[in-house]
Amino acid sequence: MISRSTSVPAESAAATSKVGFKDMFREAMAVGKTRWGMLALVFFATTLNYIDRAALGIMQPILAKDMSWTAMDYANINFWFQVGYAVGFLLQGRLIDKVGVKRVFFCAVLLWSLATGAHGLATSAFGFMICRFILGLTEAANYPACVKTTRLWFPAKERAVATGVFNAGTNVGALLTPMLLPWILHTWGWQAAFLCIASLGLIWAAFWAIKYFNPEQHPRVQDSEIQYIQEDAEPEQPSVPFHRILRMRGTWAFAGAFMMTAPVFWFYLYWLPPFLNQQYELGISVTQMGIPLIVIYLCADVGSVGGGVLSSLMIGRGMQPVRARLLSMLICALAIIGVIFAAGASHLWVAVAAISLAIAAHQAWTANIWSVVMDYTPKHMMSTVFGFGGMCAAIGGMFMTQIVGYILTVTHNNYTMLFLMIPAMYFIALTWMFIMAPRKVPDVRD
Repeated sequence: MISRSTSVPAESAAATSKVGFKDMFREAMAVGKTRWGMLALVFFATTLNYIDRAALGIMQPILAKDMSWTAMDYANINFWFQVGYAVGFLLQGRLIDKVGVKRVFFCAVLLWSLATGAHGLATSAFGFMICRFILGLTEAANYPACVKTTRLWFPAKERAVATGVFNAGTNVGALLTPMLLPWILHTWGWQAAFLCIASLGLIWAAFWAIKYFNPEQHPRVQDSEIQYIQEDAEPEQPSVPFHRILRMRGTWAFAGAFMMTAPVFWFYLYWLPPFLNQQYELGISVTQMGIPLIVIYLCADVGSVGGGVLSSLMIGRGMQPVRARLLSMLICALAIIGVIFAAGASHLWVAVAAISLAIAAHQAWTANIWSVVMDYTPKHMMSTVFGFGGMCAAIGGMFMTQIVGYILTVTHNNYTMLFLMIPAMYFIALTWMFIMAPRKVPDVRD
């Protein structure tokens, strides 16, 4: 049963000392840097994860022409990715808590790299549906593993910045893809593009197997860094059955809010290239398609890290972590309203500016929603809670993919309604999070 709650020690510490970002940075570097090396590993994993995903959107016009895909075929291909993603999130989140992040994440990246390479053998929409299902099933390990790593290696006051950094890998991956893919497509064709991407994942898996350790097991971590990481650690608690985790308010606070907003980024990832191609007659080249997407995802990177810095500064000035995250999310939701101007923009760069602001605010939102769930979730159940929330988000993405395909079919590829829906989703999610999110870490006892 879930009993009384205990405050996070970092909250009281933050309340008594108001520090600036430079002071926080100096303190963080003085105690050791090993945790940033672990963060670099999950950053690169996230980058590869999104190169795999973004590649399909960039190649959609070529593949659609070669295989005679309709808008609904493309929607169904993405739908089956999200079916696999939903199943994988729930299973792998729980598995990471039970077996350990190192072994589970290694196996997941190995398998998703093989699934990426298998795309090069597909000859129909049905073949792509099978490959995308397997890819979603295995790629679902990425975020539970990244969040678990961040929860293990970073204290509360650094988690939002660390989360923003590894989540910036999503934008780096989405940014690198339009820079590199046109050249590979022109030189070797789309089958080779999938094989090249798969090889990068295999290289990363080898680095992870050699370099990653949990804090207490790392051969080169300093004692001062271990103490710094564990300064706000909660007491050890027993393993908790899954049904008890489902009875926690915080599980549903995160799951509901994430379900409403995570699919928006997938909308950008899958449908921005077709939208820009249709509205402004862009081609598949670095100059025409690549530069607008590079600008958009560079802005997303700034938002991802900036959102973490924003709430960390609030915590450094005495605000409680959960309150700081929620206030930062409100600021992000307000900034996202500007995306409604994208659909009707007569000029390409007006649309790019509106989407850039919205996607930057979305990534800042994401850094904070992931950090807030880390703030109130005990570390031994972190991946399970995140995996359940990720499953709900993938289910939301499944519905959104079908809605997008249907709306574009009946409106003859008019994106206006879709861009109008986006800002409302954040305000509904924020209201849910504000009502449901606990302000303290629950103490779970038998």
